[in-house]
Amino acid sequence: MSINKTQVGRKVAVFGAGNAGLTAAFHFTQHGCKVALYGSAGFDEQIHAIAANGGITSLTQHQGINLQHGGFEYIDCLTTDIKQAVAYSDILILPVPSFAQVPLFKEMLPYLQDNQTLVLMPGNYGSLALNQIKDEMGYQSLQLTFVDAISIPWATRITGNAEIAIFGIKAFLPMAALPASRTEESIAKLQEIFPLTLTPLPNVIAAGLENINFGGHPLMTLLNIGLLENYPGKFNYYTDCCSPATARACAKMDEERLAVGGALGLALKSELQAMNELYDMSAKSVYELNKTSATHGSVNSAPDSSRSRYITEDAPYLLVPCSQFAQLLNIPVPIVDSVLHLTSALNDDDYFTSGRTLEKMGLGDMTSAEIIAKIS
Repeated sequence: MSINKTQVGRKVAVFGAGNAGLTAAFHFTQHGCKVALYGSAGFDEQIHAIAANGGITSLTQHQGINLQHGGFEYIDCLTTDIKQAVAYSDILILPVPSFAQVPLFKEMLPYLQDNQTLVLMPGNYGSLALNQIKDEMGYQSLQLTFVDAISIPWATRITGNAEIAIFGIKAFLPMAALPASRTEESIAKLQEIFPLTLTPLPNVIAAGLENINFGGHPLMTLLNIGLLENYPGKFNYYTDCCSPATARACAKMDEERLAVGGALGLALKSELQAMNELYDMSAKSVYELNKTSATHGSVNSAPDSSRSRYITEDAPYLLVPCSQFAQLLNIPVPIVDSVLHLTSALNDDDYFTSGRTLEKMGLGDMTSAEIIAKIS
């Protein structure tokens, strides 16, 4: 499918001024949209930098690597006023870490209007959690559509004030709406603004289970944490931290994810299949893929602490839901649970309770059949 530049002037609001937020604002603008970029108090440094710079610069070269999505784009609206940002468009993009979704949504909630669409990148079951918050806070009659994407589309980093480097972009981006009956119409609406093909998934649980960070982040970070903390800045995460042994362990944990999905009636893709398709590769193993991917090889950074989002986001917001579904379905997931126990110990936390549980998603005390019916 070819992606044509959208009609000039289609408005979209982006919430969050981190790596993904700046990249979304730049790329949506480059694609022909008018964009409002919101940064909250304490996280608004880049908002002021972009205002001073006149826009966002995307590098054409970084650390000797030529980049394809360079340029400069003026951003239509820069704001730290959440009411202004919510009112800017009926399409609201939240490319923020999973742990920021609930506090951000609670700030947005008083200003949201019927028929707005909220896109979470990554979703990580955020649609379920936010819909539960909406009802708990007395907004049951507010008609919103939530959309969970499996991840952000880009491999990207902020490299300076109002400056980003886009190392690559996925070939397509799978997503699902809550309820699932709105997925096709949501994709039709969103395709106009996104600079890559959007593809449908059966439901938001599939979107969570299909997040490719599931195996590649928390377990591989855990297995390398000593070197990562003792030698910060010395590694390319994907090429240096993935070995034949760590890749085998990740593959075993991936089998647990696939088993849970299968029990829920979802035909999930293996991590290898998904990565090959998303990055247009034909690697024979996850190890080979990590070693040879031009996109991942160019992102010359790695976590330097157990407090990295590779653990603090992906363990409580990806592994905990999988573990909870497994428990509901009586499916053993020993590696998933072990990673949760160990990462909890690393960070003096209990992700089994602080993470995204079925109860926090509004799915407590329900059977698997009732859950699927609720999200359909």
